[in-house]
Formats: sequence, C-alpha cells, structure tokens
Amino acid sequence: MPAPALPRPLKGLFNAPYVLLCLTSLLWAGNLVLGRYVAGHVPPFTLAMLRWIGATLILTPFALGQIRRDLPLIRAHFWSLLLLAGTGISCFNAMSYYALQYTEALNGLLLQSMAPLLVAVWCFALFRDRLRLGQAAGILTSLCGVLLIISRGDMDTLIHLKPNIGDVWILIALLIYAFYAAILRTRPPLGPLSFLTVIMALGAVLLVPFAIWEYATGHVLTFDTRTVFVLAYVMVGPSLIAYLFFNRAVELVGANTAAPFLHLMPVFGTALAIAFLGEQIAWFHLGGYALVITGIALATFAARNGRKDTRAEGQAGAP
Repeated sequence: MPAPALPRPLKGLFNAPYVLLCLTSLLWAGNLVLGRYVAGHVPPFTLAMLRWIGATLILTPFALGQIRRDLPLIRAHFWSLLLLAGTGISCFNAMSYYALQYTEALNGLLLQSMAPLLVAVWCFALFRDRLRLGQAAGILTSLCGVLLIISRGDMDTLIHLKPNIGDVWILIALLIYAFYAAILRTRPPLGPLSFLTVIMALGAVLLVPFAIWEYATGHVLTFDTRTVFVLAYVMVGPSLIAYLFFNRAVELVGANTAAPFLHLMPVFGTALAIAFLGEQIAWFHLGGYALVITGIALATFAARNGRKDTRAEGQAGAP
C-alpha cells in the first residue's frame, strides 16, 4: 500500500521503516515511564479509555474521507477489526498500565525485550514464518544486552530475580500484543488513517465497562496539571503517532523485521526514567545499550539480505 497523501517532508519519513520504528520505540518508552509516573493518581483502565477516546477524537476529522470511502470494508471486516482493537489497543495498554501500579518503570521497559521473541513465536505458529540465522542472532544479542541491564552486571542477581505480579501482567500483555503484531499482516485493506481510527474507537468502547467498574469501586481520576500533561502525551505520542508509524513499518518490512526495534525501548526508557524518576545510569546500562544496538543492526542486515535473495530468486524464475 503506498504512503497516504502527506506533506512532502513527511512522505520520505513514511517510507523509512527503520526511522519509524526508532521513533515508535521512543514514544512507547515515554508511555511506560509516564504510566508509572501517574500510578495511583489515574486509574489504569480509565487512563487507557481516555487515551483512546482522545486519540480517536483528534484523528477523526483527518480520517473522515478515508472512513467514508472504506465504510463497506469496515462493515465487511468488523470482527477482524474488533480482534485487532481488542488485542493491540484495549488489552495490551490497559494491562500495561495496571501492571505499572506494582512494578518499576525500568522493569516494565526491560520486559519489553521479550516482545521480538514472542512475535517470532506467533509468526511461526500462525504463518510458519522462520527467522533467518542473522535475525535470530540479532534478537539474542539484543536480549543479552537487556539481561545485562536487568542483572546490573551480576548474573547471580538474575538467577535469583523474583518477578512480582506487575511483571507477570506485563508479560501477559506482551504476549497479547505480539499476537496483534503478527496478525497485522491480515488487516483489511483500509487506508492507514481509517484503519487506525476504527481500531482506536473500538478499543475505547471495549474499555468503557472496565473504567465504569473502576469508578464504582472508588478508583477515581485525580484531575490536575499532572493528569492533563500525561493525558495529552498518551493521546498524541504513543497513540496516534506511534501506532501509525508501527503499522506502516510492519506493512513495509514485516513483523519479524520490525520486532527487534522494540529492544530500543529499554534504551530510550532508561534515559527517560533517569530524567523523570531520578534513577541513576551505570556501566551495565551502557554495555546493555551497545549489545541492543548491535543486535538490531544484525537483525536488520539479515532481513535486508533475505529480501534481496527473495527478489533475486523471483527474477531468476524460481517457483
């Protein structure tokens, strides 16, 4: 699918998948850090619901033309869109915010390192996609970098690491999101703006009963400057911009190639956690960053070579 009609400076960006993936990881890292920042201040399901309601309202005026054009497709593929909304919009985000009430921001960021492996598992289970050797090596290299950071340079710490309930919720959320990333290739052929608007709207509707339950049980939003700042960020950055970028990148290079870039989230997130939450950087952070970036480079190089080989076989008349 070609890039949508955009101002000239943005057309090149929308066709640069690796830049889009880097920016996506930065925006999503900020989302997790701020989710931890308002833990106990804004109920998690309410935060997720307001995030997607706001993002839908902001995007709808720009997407109306595509929505009108795609209305027959939306009706025909409603249940497919509902599945994508439930997995990629509702469950993943609400569960992540809920988990951040019980675990640290860095824990949440570092656990994102499981995402590329989970995406690969889902892609194989659903579509029999196999990782190239270089892609697997890149993912494992990046994972070693994340483990170095988690262990703080002491493997004994890693061996005796005990996850809390928040970490478990994040892993479940990642398993669900990896499924979304894998099945994104089956998305109906809607325009990018209409597709994103529809799944955000459906995701927000799915979250309404949970937000009502929160309110009924006494978990009420504290409306102040902090809340307004966080809501503004999550509605625009990790919602509108990051999902549009990620969906486009997966469309261009596939889920297995896009997934290793999620290892950048701990890199960006650690810097943000240091800035916002007062955490300290150490040598093992820097070593972990180096391994993460090396792993992403390996995986990307292998994926590019794989596409070149495929094109060459096709030109040679391979079946």
